[in-house]
Amino acid sequence: MLLHDTGLIYGRYLRQSLRSRFGLLFGVLTPLLYLLFFGPLLTGLPLGGRGSSWQVLVPGLLLQLALFGASFAGFSLIVENGQGVVERMRVTPVSRLALLLGRVLRDTTIFAFQAVLLVLAALVMGLRAPLPGVLIGFAFVALLTVSLASLSYALAMKVRTPQEFGPTVNALTMPSMLLSGLMLPMTLGPAWLDVLSHLMPFRYLVDAVRAAYAGGYATAHMLYGVLVALALTALAVSAGTRVFRGAGA
Repeated sequence: MLLHDTGLIYGRYLRQSLRSRFGLLFGVLTPLLYLLFFGPLLTGLPLGGRGSSWQVLVPGLLLQLALFGASFAGFSLIVENGQGVVERMRVTPVSRLALLLGRVLRDTTIFAFQAVLLVLAALVMGLRAPLPGVLIGFAFVALLTVSLASLSYALAMKVRTPQEFGPTVNALTMPSMLLSGLMLPMTLGPAWLDVLSHLMPFRYLVDAVRAAYAGGYATAHMLYGVLVALALTALAVSAGTRVFRGAGA
C-alpha cells in the first residue's frame, strides 16, 4: 500500500516537473555560473588537500545544488495548500507518509539529473575524477536532498505562508553554506573558523565528496560523511513524517 501510494504521488509530481523543462535547467544555473566564472580563478592555486582545484570546487557545487534547491522545496506545498490541493488530498485513502515520500523522491530525481548536468559541464571545463568518486558524489546529493526536502515540507506545513517560509529557510541555508566550506576548504581560513565549521553537519559531507573525487574511499572523511548523511536523513524523514501525519496532509 505504501509503495503503491508513493509511486502514485511520485509519478504525479514528476510529470508536473517534466512539463517545465525550463525549470529543470534553471535550477542548475547558479552552480554552472560558479563553475564557469569562479572555477578558472582557482586553477593552479594551492587549495590544500588532495586533488586539483576542480576536485575541490565541483563537490561543493554539487552539495550547494542540493542545499539550496531542496531547502526551498516546501514553497510548492505552500502554493498547493493555498489552492486547496492539500485539503482535497486529506479526504483520499492515500498514505500520509506517501504524500511526503512521493514529493521527496521527485525532488531527488530532479536534483540528481541536475547534478549529472553539472558534472558533465565540469568535465568539459577540466575536471578529472574517478568514476566511483563521481557516483559517490551523486549518492551524497541524493541523501542531502531527501533530508532537506523532508525538513522543507515539514516547515511548509507549519508556517503556511511564503512570507514566513522564505526568511526562515534563508536564515538556515546561508550559515550552512558559509561554514561548511562549499566553495573553498575551511582549512584555508583561520583556525577558529575551521573549528567552528566542524559544528556544521554539511562540512562532513563536503569533505567526504572531495575525498571521493580525489580517489580516497577508505578514509576518515568518508566514514564521518556517510555517518552524518545517514543520521541526518533518518532524523529528517522521521520529523517530516510526524508533521505530515499530525497535520493530516
